[in-house]
Amino acid sequence: MTTVLTGPGSGNLIGGQWVCLKTAPKPSVEQMVLLEPAGMKMALGENPKRVYGEQKKAPSTRMGNAATLRTALVDAQNYLEKWRRYEADLADYQAEAEDEDAEEPKPPERDLQLEALGKVLRREMKARVHAHRADDMLTAIRIAEEFGLDLTLEHATEGYKIANVLAEKGIPVTAGPILFSREKYELKDMTPTNPGLMAKAGVKVAIQTDETSAVKYLPINAALAVREGMPEEEALKAITINPAEAASSHARSGIGVADRVGSLEVGKDADAASSHVRSGVVFSGHPFDYRTVAELVLVDGQVAYKRE
Repeated sequence: MTTVLTGPGSGNLIGGQWVCLKTAPKPSVEQMVLLEPAGMKMALGENPKRVYGEQKKAPSTRMGNAATLRTALVDAQNYLEKWRRYEADLADYQAEAEDEDAEEPKPPERDLQLEALGKVLRREMKARVHAHRADDMLTAIRIAEEFGLDLTLEHATEGYKIANVLAEKGIPVTAGPILFSREKYELKDMTPTNPGLMAKAGVKVAIQTDETSAVKYLPINAALAVREGMPEEEALKAITINPAEAASSHARSGIGVADRVGSLEVGKDADAASSHVRSGVVFSGHPFDYRTVAELVLVDGQVAYKRE
């Protein structure tokens, strides 16, 4: 893995901001960053229900999840409006600088949480919503449409049930992990056919491993998706260019991620895992064969790893 998109967990309704960075070590983490912030983590379903329910406070229901998320976004809208009015008043004040009786407007008090949510409302970063069940995904879609958010769905375990809706609305998903147990009730309808069914319906699918499934087994997750019906070309895209595009900010037209990584093209960062070239993806053998190993890894055109 030469590039990762990582962020907070799903115990909180709004967990915090993501970052996209290279895995090759650099003298400072800032030199590894491709895009920051790379999205705002949000979560619907059992995780926030459980975490807050155990604390005997809201939001401990699915209705509470939706209501609290909408309230936070409305608060962020109001916060942006306060700053808009302040900036307008400040411009008027500066234009009337000769008026000695004019009083300079005072800026609103800064709120870093609402400031970050404001970037989501302005579509400067994506709303990355953790959701397993189809009804939670539909809730996320309704809220995203209400507030004009740039939405991606993380996990999308029951995405195959609403694949036509996701495709019609152009909502990308990060599916998986596939190597995973049904450890909670909302995963009861989990199936390895999910990525393939969504891809065949026209959904842009990336495949993830999550923190509970080793990142090094990402190609095996993709191979299982192929075994269960996902077209091989789509599975390759699901662990290369599709996640790079999903990591990019809509408002920035992909600047910072998809224009640099995810495929081998002139002008990009020249990140590759290679021993021989095969359709732009290069390993010791077919990348979906569990016996395949990386012989050579290039990051930013430099050798980051060479197998003895």
